[in-house]
Amino acid sequence: MTWPGVRKMVEPYQPQLAYPARAIGTLWEAGDPPAAHALAALIGQTRAAVLTALAEPCSTTALARRLSITPGAVSQHLSVLLDAGMVTRSRVGRLVLYRRTRTGDMLAAASR
Repeated sequence: MTWPGVRKMVEPYQPQLAYPARAIGTLWEAGDPPAAHALAALIGQTRAAVLTALAEPCSTTALARRLSITPGAVSQHLSVLLDAGMVTRSRVGRLVLYRRTRTGDMLAAASR
């Protein structure tokens, strides 16, 4: 692994690129902190936990595992957050990754 930049190998070696793994900084963390009470009161405890957990881009399945709720429930909360402009999604290969928007970041940060 390489951190934080991209490394390259050129002649006389076979050309290749090495880049850091996604979310390596959170590899040994036990879990996300619980959502703040004010944010939970505003948008609901589970939805606040989903928004808080999206500090790094994440898939629906990974969020469900991390928060110990069903992927269907995570998907419903993400749909509401997406419609409200709090998160955005992008496709990376076969995965759909969700991340907070600037608005979502400001809401999550203001509630701490």
